[in-house]
Amino acid sequence: MVIEAPRNTFKRRLLAGEALHGLWLSLASPVSSEALSLIGFDWLLFDTEHAAIDLGAVQPLLQAAAAGASSPVVRPAWNDKVLIKRALDMGAQTLLIPFVETPEEAAAAVAATRYPPGGIRGVAGGTRASRFGLTSDYFQVADQEICVLVQLETTAALTRLEEIAAVPGVDGIFIGPSDLSASMGFLGRPGAPEVQRVLQDTAARIRNTGKAAGILATNPEDARRYLDWGYSFVAGAVDLGLLLKAAGETLSRMRA
Repeated sequence: MVIEAPRNTFKRRLLAGEALHGLWLSLASPVSSEALSLIGFDWLLFDTEHAAIDLGAVQPLLQAAAAGASSPVVRPAWNDKVLIKRALDMGAQTLLIPFVETPEEAAAAVAATRYPPGGIRGVAGGTRASRFGLTSDYFQVADQEICVLVQLETTAALTRLEEIAAVPGVDGIFIGPSDLSASMGFLGRPGAPEVQRVLQDTAARIRNTGKAAGILATNPEDARRYLDWGYSFVAGAVDLGLLLKAAGETLSRMRA
């Protein structure tokens, strides 16, 4: 029996210019990961930067989410070659690298996802990424199947947007409204008109580079507006936020 290495459908759809609707996951629960993978979202983001999820807990989440058709995206806690290597070995093919501010940092992130001689990723045989060593072609296709998304979170990073986007191997630019708004002096106010104007302008700048633009929204109304502005991979909500909202609405209706 021939087992082929997995292909990255998220990357293919992203580069084809499709609008990809995602959901941000912060609950370290294989049950919720499996259930939400069946809803129909194009991608699910597994966050290890701000969520209480150690990287070692990500593999069971990825295994659970494989029940559905949603493409997994993993955000390491930092732009660190060891964290990136471990996430890739667990089977993640699309990574969102946080707090990238320079072309050099973007290039380092890309290098960490590629095997030598094109990069510095360490070589391991029996990992989930290669179907535990059972694939016939993993090392031949691995580099081309990796999708690197870099997250720009400060005004300083935005001044270098075009340089960062030009780094070979960067497939998309993701904007974090909360951190960007804090950088602009609007801590906790990503909806401020001044911030929203920058977000709209940034979408156009990213698209002009030929790269895909992504962003996190916390409600479908914001997500729809960002899509209309030209962001192509958009997370429409956070799982914990959805849980709290539904729980609050249920309690209000019970008390009524």
